[in-house]
This record gives sequence, structure tokens and C-alpha cells, in this order.
Amino acid sequence: MNKPKTIAIDGPAASGKSTIAEKLANELGYLFFDTGVMYRAVTLAALRRLGNVRDEQAVTRLAESVWIDVRPPSKDDGRKADVLLDGEDVTWAIRSSEVDAHVSIVSAYPGVRAAMTRQQRRIGERGEVVMVGRDIGTVVLPEAELKIYLDASLEERARRRYLENKSRGMDANYDEILENLRKRDEIDSTREVAPLRVAGDAHVVMTDGLTIEEVMQQVRKLAHIE
Repeated sequence: MNKPKTIAIDGPAASGKSTIAEKLANELGYLFFDTGVMYRAVTLAALRRLGNVRDEQAVTRLAESVWIDVRPPSKDDGRKADVLLDGEDVTWAIRSSEVDAHVSIVSAYPGVRAAMTRQQRRIGERGEVVMVGRDIGTVVLPEAELKIYLDASLEERARRRYLENKSRGMDANYDEILENLRKRDEIDSTREVAPLRVAGDAHVVMTDGLTIEEVMQQVRKLAHIE
């Protein structure tokens, strides 16, 4: 069978969707597109051009006017993709601590989400893309040829995030991580705009107790590359 040209991977926080999406994209030779980079790019633009992100109307107008593109990596410097903001390479600029501190505010604005959805769809329609997020199969690419919803129990996701933070030498408290993920799940699943949910035609892959390779074995079969 032919390999799907557009693949949407959704799931809750810490479900492993970015790891799996990146691996799948690399094996297929497709663009790995984590849609979160677009909200980071808008946040960077707002901080630079507006000086803050608190004026929802101003940030929304900015989001509607900027041109953001995501393309395969052009440099071997650890980047997963190139992120361009009005033609400028901002791949690393969007990872600043200042952007980290403000992106959650920007991404919650309905007008910004609508503007970014249009730009994400434009990129997805080029084909040969693995797009990862929380509303890809339901909102951004409802016509994606393959939709995968990666899931795991709250406890398993908290355990993974705890181990990940420990491995990076960061302070990690399992109970705190568990509660933060519980709150994130509630926000993502109950928000008015593009809530986290399983698309009706998505393949649900539960990853509790599975290694990354075991999850990849299931995903490869769905993508017809095994």
C-alpha cells in the first residue's frame, strides 16, 4: 500500500508524540512539524514588535499579518526544522527563556489559534509531513491520510517526564509533575477553541509499558513502512 503523504499525530502532554513523530518523519524522509513552534514564533514577534503579549487584539492582528514557514533543516546544528518568521531564520530565537515565559499566554488567544491553524494547514497541504500537536487530526488537517492518537495514563506520563527531567539534571518532583499534567489535561480538553480529543477516524495507540521501539513498530505498520 502507498505511504500516507500527510500524517497527523495528536495526544496529551508527555505522551511521547513528538519523539514518535520525529522518528517517523526521519524514516519517511518527511518534514517533522511540531506546531508549537508557530506559537513560539508569534510570541517572539509580539515581544519584538509590541513589547509585550498582553494586548490580545494587537497580538491577534500581528498573528494574522506575519508569515511563518517551517521547512526541513538547512543546517546541521541540532535543529529539527527551519522556522522562518517573515523570511528570517528564528529557529533558535524562539527557544529563548523570554519566549518560554510568554508563549502559553499567546497560544491561548482564539484569534491567534485561528491564524496559526490557517498557516499550519498551508504547510500540511504540501504533503510529505508528519504534523504533531493536540488538534491536528480534528482541526488543522481533518483530511490527513493517517491520524494517530498517542495516549498513556496520567501516571505513566508523569513518570516519563520525571525521568526526563532527572536525566537533564533538573529538579524533579513526581507529585508536582503529576498535578501539573493533570491541570494541563483539563485545560487542553475543556478549552473552547480546538479542545484535545480523538478524531473519529484516528488510530489510538496506548503506550503504557511500551518502549519507544515497540511504539514505533505499531506506527510503522499504520504508515505502511514495515
